[in-house]
Amino acid sequence: MKETMKEITLASASPRRAELLKQVGLSFRVVPSDVDESLIQHNSPEDLVLQLAKLKAENVAAQIESGYVIGADTVVVLDEEILGKPRGTTEAITMLTMLSGKEHSVYTGLAVIDLPENRVFAEVVETKVKFRELSQKEIEEYVASGEPFDKAGAYGIQGRGAIFVERIDGCYFNVVGLPISKLIVMLQKISNSQVLR
Repeated sequence: MKETMKEITLASASPRRAELLKQVGLSFRVVPSDVDESLIQHNSPEDLVLQLAKLKAENVAAQIESGYVIGADTVVVLDEEILGKPRGTTEAITMLTMLSGKEHSVYTGLAVIDLPENRVFAEVVETKVKFRELSQKEIEEYVASGEPFDKAGAYGIQGRGAIFVERIDGCYFNVVGLPISKLIVMLQKISNSQVLR
């Protein structure tokens, strides 16, 4: 017997993640998590995003009785260095200069908590992204647009940052911040039903 789909809660304030859920027709509510990301000890980027995705989901799950809570965290990694959200213009320029002409990885940790059973499902998705060579003028103009400041690695592939991307290997939506295909498969497996109707 198929289980009826429970209410979905997105434990993220990211407008991009919410937009992707809307895009595929999922009904959900948003309850941003309150997690201090600076306290996390990790052994690898994969470990970091997995821990943070779980913590974000757990933080919000503690406030909810029933449903599916989705947590996600995305980082950009170049030569084993994690590039988070830039803290200012100089840092954004530095990050984009580092990424210029090189391939980097984007990792997203994805966690779904099934309440009230408190079952936790979590996975990490990696996408490789190759930037073309960027001029200093292009970088400075892009940073001046303001787009890089709330984005890991200082760029948004779904916005003006798309002009820097030469190719990608893997899930495009993972780079946006939510590997939507992987999430739908996880939800269908957990609920034993079709998520999209």
